[in-house]
Amino acid sequence: MIDALIFYMFACTCVASAVLVITVRNPVHSVLFLILAFFNAAGLFVLLGAEFLAMILVVVYVGAVAVLFMFVVMMLDINFVQLRQGFLEYLPIGGLVGLILLVELITVLGSWVVKPISGTNDTLHTMGSISNTHALGHLIYTHYVYLFQASGIILLVAMIGAIVLTHRNREGVKRQTINDQLRRNPSNSVELRKVEPGKGI
Repeated sequence: MIDALIFYMFACTCVASAVLVITVRNPVHSVLFLILAFFNAAGLFVLLGAEFLAMILVVVYVGAVAVLFMFVVMMLDINFVQLRQGFLEYLPIGGLVGLILLVELITVLGSWVVKPISGTNDTLHTMGSISNTHALGHLIYTHYVYLFQASGIILLVAMIGAIVLTHRNREGVKRQTINDQLRRNPSNSVELRKVEPGKGI
């Protein structure tokens, strides 16, 4: 009974927060409701016994993505009225993309329900004796080790590409060059001027 009440509390709060994310007009409030939705989703993961996913959801999404997005919204002077002017023009394309994603989600959920559990995978049967984190690590580093390494390489290449694009030399942008500063000659960088009293520089 208590577990059911906790589940409905987390679920209702998560759904309400998700609705408020897309309905409130203030972008800062939207990000705060997004963080609340993440915390409630993490609570649902804890109830399901997936404490590792709950920790990842809080650390990655709340600690990095949502907070970064909130700082970007608060620091940048974004004209949201101008951004909303072309909303109706992109509505058909957005609706088509949403419909495709909905069909994909229904297909994935339907296949998950219909497809029986394979008897060759013993990891699912032994999850009761070990922790969720141990079972997930055993599954990733045994059955999906090559896919895990491939995803890590893709993320590494994406990170290097983002750094290269950010630190490229562009005209009109002043950048700090440590080597040039260390090689400066005091005779060329310091100028002594004789200032007459009462006249200034």
